[in-house]
Amino acid sequence: MSAPAYTEQQERANEQHPPRKKRHELGLFLFVTLIFFPLLAVMIVGGFGFIVWMSQLLMGPPGPPG
Repeated sequence: MSAPAYTEQQERANEQHPPRKKRHELGLFLFVTLIFFPLLAVMIVGGFGFIVWMSQLLMGPPGPPG
């Protein structure tokens, strides 16, 4: 059993809206690369730093007890 071919209606819909879809994809790409990933990286690094800071507050600095 093979996959169904595109219908004429689907082909016409694809031909009518490619610039809009490309513009949407470009906007989404720019949002992800310029806003989302940098913000996510800052949150991850900041969260890890906060965890280290809190653990040192509770357990003391690393190293042999002195």
